[in-house]
Amino acid sequence: MRKSGNSTLYNLLTYHLQKGHIIRIRKGLYYTIPKGVDEKNHPVDPYLVVSKMAPDATLAYYTALAFHGKLHSLRNDFIYITRHKLKPPFIFREMAFKGVSIPNKETLANVDFGIDTVEYQGSKIRVTTLERTFVDVLNRPSLIGDWEEIWRSLESIEYLNLQQVLAYSQILNNAATYARIAFFLEQHREAFGLTEKNLLPFEAFKPKSPHYLDRHNKEPKQLVARWNLIVPKSLLQRTWEEPHENF
Repeated sequence: MRKSGNSTLYNLLTYHLQKGHIIRIRKGLYYTIPKGVDEKNHPVDPYLVVSKMAPDATLAYYTALAFHGKLHSLRNDFIYITRHKLKPPFIFREMAFKGVSIPNKETLANVDFGIDTVEYQGSKIRVTTLERTFVDVLNRPSLIGDWEEIWRSLESIEYLNLQQVLAYSQILNNAATYARIAFFLEQHREAFGLTEKNLLPFEAFKPKSPHYLDRHNKEPKQLVARWNLIVPKSLLQRTWEEPHENF
C-alpha cells in the first residue's frame, strides 16, 4: 500500500488491516470482516468483489447466469463488463476475476440496456437481466466454453421476454448471433411456449449465407437451412443425454 496525500485515510486503513477488521482484495479494494471473526478463514463473497471492480462493473455472461441460479456447472472464476479501462485479471483465494469490454459501439450507446441494479448482501450490484445474459452468451460463446454447458445452462431459464431478446439482439446486430438465438429458441419452442409467429422476426436478420455456430469446433456438422447455421451434430442429437453402459 502506498501512502497518499490523505494520510488520515492511509492510517485508518493500516490500523484496520493490522487489527483484522478488513482484508485487502487488491489495490484500492477492501473487504470488511465481522467483529470477532478470523479474517483468514472468513469467506469472501465473489459477487460483491466482482461488482466493485469498476465504477460500472456489471456481472455478465456466465457470472450473471450463476447469479440468477442458471449456470449448469459451478465455476471459480467470475467475469464483469465495463466501459472503463480494463484492469488485469487477478486471483484471490483461488477465485479468478476478469473484466471484458462491452461488445460494440452500439452497445456502448445503449450501455444500460438489459442491466438491473439489485440489492445484495447489503450492497447494490449491477447484473445483466436473463434476456441480455441469454443473448450475450450466444454472442460470445467462447467465454463459457463447450456447447453442452451453454445449452444446459440456457435450458434452465423458465421464461424469456422475447421483445427484450429481439431488442438487444438488434443492438448487437450480429447475423450469426441472430441465427444462434433463433436456432436455440426453435429447439426449445415447446419449453418456452413459443409459436411460429414468435420465431418469424428472427428470419429477417438471419445470415444471407451459411455461418458456423462455432467455426473452431472440429466435430461433424450439419446445416440447419432455416437459419443458415452450420451446427455440430452432437448438439442437434444431444449426445450428452445418451445412456452409458456399465461394464
